[in-house]
Amino acid sequence: MGRIATLASSLEVGKTPIAIEIEHFIHIITTVAVFLGVTFCTLSLILGYGWLEAVIFLIGIIVANVPEGLLATVTVCLTLTAKRMAKKNCLVKNLEAVETLGSTSTICSDKTGTLTQNRMTVAHMWFDNQIHEADTTEDQSGTSFDRSSPTWSALARVAGLCNRAVFLADQANVPILKRNTAGDASESALLKCIELCCGSVKDLRAKYTKVAEIPFNSTNKYQLSVHKNSNASETKHLLLMKGAPERILDRCSTIMVQGKEQPLDDEMKDAFQNAYMKLGGLGERVLGFCQFNLPDDQFPGGFTFDTETVNFPTENLCFLGLMSMIDPPRAAVPDAVAKCRSAGIKVIMVTGDHPITAKAIAKGVGIISEGNETVEDIAARLNISTGEVNLREAKACVVHGGELKDMTPEQLDDILKYHTEIVFARTSPQQKLIIVEGCQRQGAIVAVTGDGVNDSPALKKADIGVAMGIAGSDVSKQAADMILLDDNFASIVTGVEEGRLIFDNLKKSIAYTLTSKIPEMSPFLFFVIAGIPLALGTVTILCIDLGTDMVPAISLAYEAAESDIMKRQPRNAKTDKLVNERLISMAYGQIGMMQAAAGFFTYFVVLAENGFMPLSLIGLRINWDSKDYNDMEDDYGQQWVYITKICE
Repeated sequence: MGRIATLASSLEVGKTPIAIEIEHFIHIITTVAVFLGVTFCTLSLILGYGWLEAVIFLIGIIVANVPEGLLATVTVCLTLTAKRMAKKNCLVKNLEAVETLGSTSTICSDKTGTLTQNRMTVAHMWFDNQIHEADTTEDQSGTSFDRSSPTWSALARVAGLCNRAVFLADQANVPILKRNTAGDASESALLKCIELCCGSVKDLRAKYTKVAEIPFNSTNKYQLSVHKNSNASETKHLLLMKGAPERILDRCSTIMVQGKEQPLDDEMKDAFQNAYMKLGGLGERVLGFCQFNLPDDQFPGGFTFDTETVNFPTENLCFLGLMSMIDPPRAAVPDAVAKCRSAGIKVIMVTGDHPITAKAIAKGVGIISEGNETVEDIAARLNISTGEVNLREAKACVVHGGELKDMTPEQLDDILKYHTEIVFARTSPQQKLIIVEGCQRQGAIVAVTGDGVNDSPALKKADIGVAMGIAGSDVSKQAADMILLDDNFASIVTGVEEGRLIFDNLKKSIAYTLTSKIPEMSPFLFFVIAGIPLALGTVTILCIDLGTDMVPAISLAYEAAESDIMKRQPRNAKTDKLVNERLISMAYGQIGMMQAAAGFFTYFVVLAENGFMPLSLIGLRINWDSKDYNDMEDDYGQQWVYITKICE
């Protein structure tokens, strides 16, 4: 926990894509405004204007260029989208994350609770070299397996004791499978299974008091507990262990068959491997179980077990069997994955499960498409070793955490580059972080979904972290930028669509805002160059920008999505900018010029109606602005004065 917390808190989080785009836009506008302001300030000085007038020109041109209402427009647009997303079960913690999800090109998704329902149920057991099917029906109307074997009793004892899950209080009248539990989903499934098959787990735990425990962690991938043994025919202390089957088997030298221990030979290891492959291939999460009777002469009653220095054996244990749990995929996930694929988004599964289980689930939800082969599939088909297969021939890839640990960044980059469908299995929190960093090195905008404490470093490092609202831990919610209130992966697709829509609409809002810059700036240019009386003052420009322009700009946030919005490829953050040459040329060169022409037409018509024809306005500025010149004649011979009231 401490290592994960340190890892998460030490990460430097970069700027969001929308923040980068706004900054890019600000740089463009600042450069244009300062360049034009300084140019015309210098020009006015050359033309003989005073320094005070030149500075006023400078300020006027800068004010005319700066879109003062943009900050409010962007904030309101993002807020409106965030409200829409909240109604669709996507709660946004950071406003900028609204657009980030729309820019996403890669989604790294956790499996349990995100792609699957997080409703674990024990489906199969393997003991006495046989696979037994458990009853997974809610009313327990299915077939029952043979529970008479002593091996099953030992296996059930480990599953019940080496387990931290407990039933919540006041549920005695609730059917066992529907009872609420406190604990991990896998342990809760084991708890319910043992309660159904063997009776009260609470009584079992009271009979075998726990004296020491090493909780499960993602490095060891096992959980160990030591219990006082009340059985007189056995030793005083019983060591129990459960965890990743391959890790458990490595610590065993014997195996129990029909209640008797026998050496764990190659034949039994092959039988274990076949059972493991079969259960994993069904998309089930498989756990291995073992035990060891600690000798009384070395571990007498009252012995102090130290889990820090581990003053007890953890090798040469007795393997008991396997138990596998099924966690059905969410019904909406395959369709959501297909939509992501059509939108050009790569979906990568990152899980702590065994590669076989992960691959089976990935095929079930469409992350690995029908007909796409992994390196192992090609090797098996051609009857060659995996090393002889050309990586580029395999579209799909399943990478074990053990392999990932030994990979160089370049090798990981090759996998991410050449495979379109990727599953990472048996990964640790550090490796999830490495995968996210690898995707970001490829230039991808990465979204990470997860619900556990171990997902928090990856959630924080990602461009957008998406946590689960129901099953998610508080740590994962704190690290994330967005929370799925219904824990449904399909809600991400909604978020992607809204994110793309807000980017499109922000472009429209900015284009609209920029169109007024030419008509606001051109009066100052004519004022300086042609000496025409100033048509639009600085205060009037601010009134337009902060008053009349903001409401229409914000209204563009309500624009509906284009029909092809989810069929486009994700935008390239390097080339597809919020403000690009095309938008600038349209806003300034086309619409801006039309507005300026219309504005000047109105200006000239009004002045002509009052006696000043367009040509006579050229060079009129000095007399027009002079307070001392009170006998100016217009084209009709009328005289105009600067002051309206003459003191008597």
